[in-house]
Amino acid sequence: MKKKLFALLMAGVMVLSLAACGKKAETPTEDPGAATEEPAAEPTTDLPLGYDPVTGAEAYGPYWDEWSDMTDEELYEMALKEDTTLNVYATSSKMLKAEEPFEEMYPGLDLVISDLDSDEVLSKAQIENETGNITADVLQTKDVNGSVFFEYYNQGIIEPFYPRDICSHIEEGNLKYSYPLYASQAFWYYNTEAFPDGQPIDSWWQIIEKNEDGSQRFHLYTKEIGQETAYLSLFASFINHADEMAEDYKRVYGKDLEYTYDASAFPFEVPENNAGVEYLWRFSQSQMTFIGDGDELVLAVHNSTKDAPALALASAGKIENQEESGYNIAWCVNLKPYNALLNTESLFAVAGSNSPAGARLFIRYITGGADCQSGGLKPFTKVGNWPLRDDFEDKKNPATLAELGAIPNDLDAIYSIYPDVQDMWTLWLNQNPNM
Repeated sequence: MKKKLFALLMAGVMVLSLAACGKKAETPTEDPGAATEEPAAEPTTDLPLGYDPVTGAEAYGPYWDEWSDMTDEELYEMALKEDTTLNVYATSSKMLKAEEPFEEMYPGLDLVISDLDSDEVLSKAQIENETGNITADVLQTKDVNGSVFFEYYNQGIIEPFYPRDICSHIEEGNLKYSYPLYASQAFWYYNTEAFPDGQPIDSWWQIIEKNEDGSQRFHLYTKEIGQETAYLSLFASFINHADEMAEDYKRVYGKDLEYTYDASAFPFEVPENNAGVEYLWRFSQSQMTFIGDGDELVLAVHNSTKDAPALALASAGKIENQEESGYNIAWCVNLKPYNALLNTESLFAVAGSNSPAGARLFIRYITGGADCQSGGLKPFTKVGNWPLRDDFEDKKNPATLAELGAIPNDLDAIYSIYPDVQDMWTLWLNQNPNM
């Protein structure tokens, strides 16, 4: 597909743009008269972000440079010699809680947090880059369809920073596209009073299941999929995992999937006999109620009954309504072929920052520091957020990520088809007779 080729070309260009990334600190000059030794083989992860022109492999993070091995003390010493005001553009208001403790830990540095939505974080950084009037030093945002990775690195707006000591405590699959602050995910919620024996489904196909009389088994509540980048990316992932979707259909129903979608209306190539496309089509024709507020979504499940059961797709954190409001709700976990995509809140160093060392010091601080004791992760510790360090003690969540069945987001695969999937959803939703 043309978009796939475009993505690969962009990734190839990214290698060139990233060659200059992370070069703010001086690298010691080698003594030409010193004896040389055969260099040790580099780890396979020591590769630039993007497409590797030498091996032809798609090589992504973690990305190591001279910043990667600097300690907090070294970065702090350098930061005091830079612009000492650090500006962080963040999508979480919880980041505001970091200002006072960070400044107490690092006297002489002034931390300024701007609480923005995701579009504002990126658009402000882009405008600053284009005008050469760069204010931001760190960006905190989420990349769920690959646009940040493939576009903002490529334009030289952001640059990678992977602290090696901290990354040793994070599974490498979660470092592929960015340096993570924490992960979150969405769940389907069910009514525990209506289904006291546990969740009524174990497959995504059962969500859209029909009764023998042709009626829909569950009424579905969700935000409008096509207007939620994270949800549409999840549906796009099913297309990339079509074989797994087809296998799961056969597991559930004991027969091969029948393909019923018509792709003739689209001006682009739609794969034939793709179980993910079939799922997108069938889901788009289901009876749904779109609700923009997550608390109202889980309330709808609480108000449902066994005779008129409902499921709602909402963020993991809405489970707190179980205790706070007495809702009869629970997560559906370990759905096949996978439960969800991990949506990672990530941290990016801003290219051209006046405080490159200070920016990296803050990134280390907010993700726990060398020993996970900095306190930076504390504001983000809540039900529905999972810090990804293996040395972090998570006392808030009832289960670990490994126990819930989500998988890392493959941004490369999703980015190449995302616009087409959005078009498919929009057209097919408009054909839904129930909407």
